[in-house]
Amino acid sequence: MNAEIIAVGTELLLGQIVNSNAKYLSEQLAEIGVNVYHHTAVGDNPNRLKEVIKVAESRADLLIFTGGLGPTKDDLTKDTIANHINSKLVEDKQAIQTILDYFQKTNRTMTENNRKQALVIEGSHVLPNEHGMAPGMFVKNQSKFYMLLPGPPHEMQPMFRKFGLPAILDEIEVKEKIVSRVLRYFGIGESQLEVEIEDILDEQSNPTIAPLAGDNEVTLRITARHQSEEEATKLIDSMEKRVNERVGQYFYGYDQTTIMKELLKVLQERKLTIAAAESLTGGLFQSEMTSIVGVSTMLIGGVVCYSNKSKMKLLNVKEETINTYGVVSEQCAEELAENVRNLLGTSIGISFTGVAGPDSLEGHPAGTVWIGISFVGKPAKAYKLQLSGSRNGNQKRSVKYGCHYLLKELQANEEGMGPNY
Repeated sequence: MNAEIIAVGTELLLGQIVNSNAKYLSEQLAEIGVNVYHHTAVGDNPNRLKEVIKVAESRADLLIFTGGLGPTKDDLTKDTIANHINSKLVEDKQAIQTILDYFQKTNRTMTENNRKQALVIEGSHVLPNEHGMAPGMFVKNQSKFYMLLPGPPHEMQPMFRKFGLPAILDEIEVKEKIVSRVLRYFGIGESQLEVEIEDILDEQSNPTIAPLAGDNEVTLRITARHQSEEEATKLIDSMEKRVNERVGQYFYGYDQTTIMKELLKVLQERKLTIAAAESLTGGLFQSEMTSIVGVSTMLIGGVVCYSNKSKMKLLNVKEETINTYGVVSEQCAEELAENVRNLLGTSIGISFTGVAGPDSLEGHPAGTVWIGISFVGKPAKAYKLQLSGSRNGNQKRSVKYGCHYLLKELQANEEGMGPNY
């Protein structure tokens, strides 16, 4: 089965909201072997929507619409589709009762146009909305299937997952198991990764490999098909091994993990603690870390030391170091990492100093970054980066590189870094 996802709403074309629904639906459909070859966005105009429907019908078996099911005059999706397939709209008893109950519960007067949300295409399979008022629909007309879903993601996603997917699966014969795995890489660009595995990409058939550039990192989605889920998993295992023989030094985790989560796993397993000294990143490293549940046993604390004065007064960076080498230097990064570790009595100290941009500092261009790392009983070391991008982007990338370098250090010393390190 081939599908096309059609997002309805002028606000999408004006750039007022991002079409995150298409991304979500594509991921879900890929898991059950439904191919998505086109995403379309169209405004709240019945004539243009009709044109989009005709084009989509010429190249897809399943048309999934998001948006345009609400109570206002510009919510025209179900009216237009009903007209297109020569059907009519009827009031769904369960939907109207849900709407009436909502207004009674909130002690509000229901305006008459809210009844519009309870209208469904006659003969359709109604998809209940457990997080809103407008129900979804799934209807077949001749050889085509049409699924109508609400626009708000907090309504659309649970509706599709609970009611939409089962409705689609009832209509298609799934002869093969489809298994996917996402491999995550950091420290290598998408183009370089593709060069490293170009021959593997050229000859792929089953499993298939889809590279994707993410937020300053790269992912590979490996998908295998087989009548046996176990055999499909074996195909993925074999392909993963082959790929990581080329680029395994950049691999850090699977599926929906992040590099910060992977770092925290290692710290927790080894009962290690960490403190941070942040100049360039202004507390972003600690903010990212504290967004993850369970971090309190690992992150002891840190210091935001943006000015030279705070570096010297709070973290005892030598005035001589700043006068001789500057704050954008290997020496300053190492002192910051070692001193914050000593100050808070942790296993590890990490520091971030440099030039976020857009202006230069101490003769160094924007994007010059030093990341210091200090372990108990070992001399501190620092890594230099030369980043390009916006101020905010340079700060975010610096945090990820800090996690990356720490993971590499911990992996390189896997045997010797236990609870007492």
